[in-house]
Amino acid sequence: MAVLGQGRAHGACSLLHAAGTGYGASMALDLPIMVRVLDKKSKRDVHDDDGVLPHVVAAWTAAGHDLPIDEDNLHWAVQSKIPAREGLKSSSALCVAAVRALCDSTDTSLELHEEVAIAVDAQLRAEITLTGSIDDTWACASGGWKLINANEPDVAQGVLLEGDGPKRDEWKVLLVSRGPRESRPSLEDFLPHQQQFIQALNAIQEGNELVSLTLNGRGVIGATKDHRARILANDALVNGARAAGLSGSGTAIVIVIPIQLEGVIKRIKAWYAQKHPDFDIIETHFMNPEVKESEE
Repeated sequence: MAVLGQGRAHGACSLLHAAGTGYGASMALDLPIMVRVLDKKSKRDVHDDDGVLPHVVAAWTAAGHDLPIDEDNLHWAVQSKIPAREGLKSSSALCVAAVRALCDSTDTSLELHEEVAIAVDAQLRAEITLTGSIDDTWACASGGWKLINANEPDVAQGVLLEGDGPKRDEWKVLLVSRGPRESRPSLEDFLPHQQQFIQALNAIQEGNELVSLTLNGRGVIGATKDHRARILANDALVNGARAAGLSGSGTAIVIVIPIQLEGVIKRIKAWYAQKHPDFDIIETHFMNPEVKESEE
């Protein structure tokens, strides 16, 4: 069995759900994923819960690119630290990493927006996204965040604002992993909560990403009727977190704490361990855009 190519990406969390206003933004998280293209089937299970990898192949060839080998003999291996179906962009990250693995296996050089476009097309073909997940895909492919117009078909033209996001070395991110969501909300479920999403959009435009994370989370909680998530997020805020909210369409809760407040971090971790022992707590960081050497 030969490895023909490999690609990497990472998870992300929601700052603004695109179903709320038609505008979306997600922030990159240090949750790595690596995808390999193989010429024989791996003995390990391929972690592709939503079955997107065949759609990556379809989107890749539709964009005019050749495969490294015949499609029938093309196989995948996936290593991921991103909890699946919890709103942490596991499918977007998988698609980005798979596109990059195909690039590597065929010596194809693509611009970042071209990688994102193919990954978005794959998710639309797989019918696993309400809005195209363009903001999620950008966040999984690069550091920081981009505010996008979900109704703009050109992924590059759809970027309205972008930012580095909260600094990695200043903030601790705790993820309350509650297991895969059982169902997805509809676009209509978001309409009654539009005011929360408008406020979250305003916060992003003013550079207050953490305020947006919390406000957006409240809107999504309303849309999904996930009342337990409201309690979990409020518990974090009461215990000293700077921001807390539901990510994606659920189920993970994202909690942000100043990294120097070690006592608060320990208190929140202990709180969830005692009150909710059935949930996993994942510690991670935001990912900011890489600084090029010429800029240092």
